[in-house]
Amino acid sequence: MDDGRTEPAPSGGGFFDRALRNLRQGWREIAVSGFGLGWGEPDPSLPNADARQLRTLMHQCLDGRGGEVSARARAASLGRIYLELNPEGRERFLRILAVDFAVDETKVDAAIAEVGKAQGRASRRRAEAALKYALEAPRLKLLTQFNGLPEGVKFLVDMRAELLRLVGEDPALIGLEEDLRGLLTSWFDVGFLELRRITWGSPAALLEKIVAYEAVHEITNWDDLKSRLDSDRRLYAYFHPRMPEEPLIFVEVALMAGIADNVQTLLDPKVARSDPRKADAAIFYSISNAQEGLAGISFGDFLIKRVVDSLANEFKGLKTFATLSPIPGFRRWLDSQLMQARDSGSRDDAPGRLTAAECRELAGLASGGTAGLSKVLSTPNWYAQRDLAEALRTPLMRLCARYLLTAKRSAGGALDPVAHFHLSNGARLERINWLADTSPKGLTQSAGLMVNYLYKLDKIDDNHEAYTGKGTISAAASVRSLAKA
Repeated sequence: MDDGRTEPAPSGGGFFDRALRNLRQGWREIAVSGFGLGWGEPDPSLPNADARQLRTLMHQCLDGRGGEVSARARAASLGRIYLELNPEGRERFLRILAVDFAVDETKVDAAIAEVGKAQGRASRRRAEAALKYALEAPRLKLLTQFNGLPEGVKFLVDMRAELLRLVGEDPALIGLEEDLRGLLTSWFDVGFLELRRITWGSPAALLEKIVAYEAVHEITNWDDLKSRLDSDRRLYAYFHPRMPEEPLIFVEVALMAGIADNVQTLLDPKVARSDPRKADAAIFYSISNAQEGLAGISFGDFLIKRVVDSLANEFKGLKTFATLSPIPGFRRWLDSQLMQARDSGSRDDAPGRLTAAECRELAGLASGGTAGLSKVLSTPNWYAQRDLAEALRTPLMRLCARYLLTAKRSAGGALDPVAHFHLSNGARLERINWLADTSPKGLTQSAGLMVNYLYKLDKIDDNHEAYTGKGTISAAASVRSLAKA
């Protein structure tokens, strides 16, 4: 590149390592400023002797002696210790926090008894206040102390990401995760978030993070990124005031004529760019959550609405707002359906799968004679064999439509996570596109299929209410016809 930028590491390891080193150093200096609190460098695996000293430091953090400077120094010491630990040590750290600093059940029982014995309004209110205090785990106070440190909120977000990988069915860790999620949910209210447009002129460190956090369509190099920030493209991200250089979630948009039906064409830097002032459609083709630790804390729907408003104000000719979205659960669902058929003694042509005629045609085209659908879809470059691809088109489009319209999660709503996201936000399932993503990821996830979700501005609220209230999926007639074919 002519601006002297070096290629970003696809994994993002470089800037993550730099950020971690800077954080350790910054917190070490705060800890030292508090008169050398702590006990030096812990063993990375946090053996029993170090674990005992860790508990002591945690109790000191809760005692709050020595004023604000000492409190910050103790919190910085605690955070620095966590950052120095290896995965085993961090798990022990989190378990100590979860078990030793949980709600005291004895105090809760006593407070409940006091509420039961209270007579008179004033007495009842005092007892209820005492019960509320008893129900607050001491670890909440510990976690909140990090909020006052530089990068403290980011530290807690990353801590929750680590916790989510460990939690499983462990009741103690579940309680800690719920406490941490509650804190972050209150801190990351959408009213606090700032929407920013990311451009080629944005700081290189921020662009490097966009490359690393892109979760839908990998950004391979600086040229690829520059193409996605070109004149007819937009990239918007949400930021929190306590994490001003860390995108929380971002969306990539293409301004074009009509609704896109192929992501390779959409991303091809060799395709001539169009004049965004002549565009009539805004296509949302990638939405990436950048912070694992904010999983389950939803603000993606607000992002889309804010971006739609911004684009509509900037480009008066835009009439259509739609997505070109992956279908990440389709192949997994399809393979499970075919496996169930085999386990029950049925064939691929069992109802809801392939017809007998489709099975015969597929057997005649697949190399080596008779082959199941899963086997054919696992064959490299099957989509490049024209006759085979054409034979698969009708059944796969039908099965995909059935998956999107009928496959449900246990808690209700569409099984596919991307479908659930957009339908929850009030979009309509508009069109399924054949061989729209022939990348290895696209073929593995969805047999190359992609879908357009349409955000029809005057129907968003009605669609949202119908889906979240009754589970009704708004879908174009063509998609419903596919499912019935």
